[in-house]
Amino acid sequence: MKELFDIVSQTCSKKVTHTYSTSFSLATKMLAPSIRQHIYNIYGFVRFADEIVDSFHDYDKETLFQRFEQDLEHGLSEKISLNPILNSFQHTVHAFGIERDMIDAFMRSMRFDLTKSVYRTEAEYQEYIHGSADVVGLMCLKVFVQGDAEKYEQLKESAMHLGSAFQKVNFLRDLKADYEGLSRTYFPNTNLEALDELSKEAIINDIEEDFRKGYEGILQLPAEAKFGVFMAYRYYRRLLKKLRRTPAVDIKNTRIRVPNYEKFGLLTRSYVKYQLKLVR
Repeated sequence: MKELFDIVSQTCSKKVTHTYSTSFSLATKMLAPSIRQHIYNIYGFVRFADEIVDSFHDYDKETLFQRFEQDLEHGLSEKISLNPILNSFQHTVHAFGIERDMIDAFMRSMRFDLTKSVYRTEAEYQEYIHGSADVVGLMCLKVFVQGDAEKYEQLKESAMHLGSAFQKVNFLRDLKADYEGLSRTYFPNTNLEALDELSKEAIINDIEEDFRKGYEGILQLPAEAKFGVFMAYRYYRRLLKKLRRTPAVDIKNTRIRVPNYEKFGLLTRSYVKYQLKLVR
């Protein structure tokens, strides 16, 4: 029965989320059960595409990515895929009307990572951010508003800014791994070999502006989604705060993280704020 296969597929997407990201998994658990699985489905798809271009160094990444693209195409058109991650993703795509141009933009940015290592202009940087982060925020927003087109249009810009903020924090946190391990540099007009405090501050100020605009949208989200997204926002703000306090030279030589005990403490404090209606 297809229903049983769908259950197995969705279980795989949930497992991928829990295995690859404790922080995202924790935030997703704070979403209402009615939408939680669909966010797992989106994350599983995004994570697998990202793993192909970032991690499978001993394999032909181009061939693997092309095969993933083909399987995605078949899954979306036929509404089934024998790849459990793509099967659960196509279910969410069709359930909430996620537009094909969002998926195409995401895959285009992932494909850039196969061949492109330096983003020299602001236009190149923004195109990559749009595909790798903004549209992921929009996919999730489609789920959060559950078909409310007016609400979606109202929150669209904020969702993109929040997606951008999350991605840029990841870029700054993963500076060492991206630059030394993958020979990539995303920030334009920034010399990562001699990253100074002024350059770091400019990057952080740009992220803070994205967070400010993203937070405005969080306040207007439906109750089913608000606390989970607020939790993710608080986690990434905590990361950014740590990055601001870390000297530029140390950011290049280490990976800043939030330990699990801090994450759970953050969850507790966030819940108190939410229950006291301080998130408004």
